[in-house]
Amino acid sequence: MDDTKRYERLRERYMEGNVDRRTFLGLLGAAGLAYGVQMPFARQALAAVDQVRFDGWGGVVSEAFQKYAFTPFTEKTGIAVESVAEPTGEAWLVQLEQAARAGVAPADVSMMSQVAMRKGLATELWQPLDMDRIANSGDVLPPFVVNYPDGRVAGVGAVAWYINLVTNTDTYPDAPESWAALWDPANKEKLGLLALVSNSFLLEVTAKTFFGGTDVLDTEEGILKVMDKLAEVKPNVQLWYRDEAQFEQALKSGEIPMGQYYHDVTGLAAADGFPVRSTFPKEGGISDSGCWAISKASEKGDVAHEFIDYMTQPEVQSLLARKVGTAPVIKRDLLDLTDEEFAAVSSEIDPIVPRYDLYVEKSDWLNQKWTELIVG
Repeated sequence: MDDTKRYERLRERYMEGNVDRRTFLGLLGAAGLAYGVQMPFARQALAAVDQVRFDGWGGVVSEAFQKYAFTPFTEKTGIAVESVAEPTGEAWLVQLEQAARAGVAPADVSMMSQVAMRKGLATELWQPLDMDRIANSGDVLPPFVVNYPDGRVAGVGAVAWYINLVTNTDTYPDAPESWAALWDPANKEKLGLLALVSNSFLLEVTAKTFFGGTDVLDTEEGILKVMDKLAEVKPNVQLWYRDEAQFEQALKSGEIPMGQYYHDVTGLAAADGFPVRSTFPKEGGISDSGCWAISKASEKGDVAHEFIDYMTQPEVQSLLARKVGTAPVIKRDLLDLTDEEFAAVSSEIDPIVPRYDLYVEKSDWLNQKWTELIVG
């Protein structure tokens, strides 16, 4: 039996669970197959016993990613995806930076928010990506690629998503048409809103709804005007939430029947029979996205690149759109989505695009004013 056939037989036994990881390594060595650089199947052998640690969010979306993306990836490559629990918001960025200073990577690949990606550039937290190893990197739309100032690629689009105006359909049989519904006195103590200035993007919502666009946010004077208007919504807010699951449960039950939440998660909950809806208001939904990034402390750059390469394939992006409800980050004409399927995860209405620059350049000032005027 030649080396390739011996490897494939061992790998099949390993993937079926008939041989554990330690035994598999031993058998590879005994067969003369362990990582020999001259062997054409060495990379597959390494992949079969390797794994990439991914920051896991928990909840229904994490479960959907596991089912429709990570499990097929493991079946195709033999690379296991280990989900690592992460804190919410930018606490994960801080944790990654602290760990990197100690030479440790709590996760190899993270799906980072656009704000966190840009903050991580300052400390060169992210390993530069080799785009030649990501076959579809040239098809990723420009807004979803984050570069270092010298042009090196720090992060590449994972998926995009919308934060929309959501309602419990038992409480609100008719969908609201505008973000202005958040300010309606009839909705006193009925709202759940994201608690952080840097992930709620309520400044942009307020600016688009009442000030004609986000240009008003160019100056601190303009930002304060927008905050004053946003402060008028406070009597309607029952919960400023950091724990997404807490609001999701309250929305499903009708305890907090209106607010802002993720279009994809809400769609999954509605598909499961819960009385919830996600609406694209006339001002547009909030378009946000996550980027795949590799910690500079990770020693799994090879398998991490393979993971990112897989996740940017058109068929995977299309599958995630269908099954998870995320918006694709690659060119529309490469996808096999029908017009109806594409419309289910996106909208022809011009989106509200976050002013990521503000959350990097004015972070401390914004957080201070946010606490004083909005959530304090």
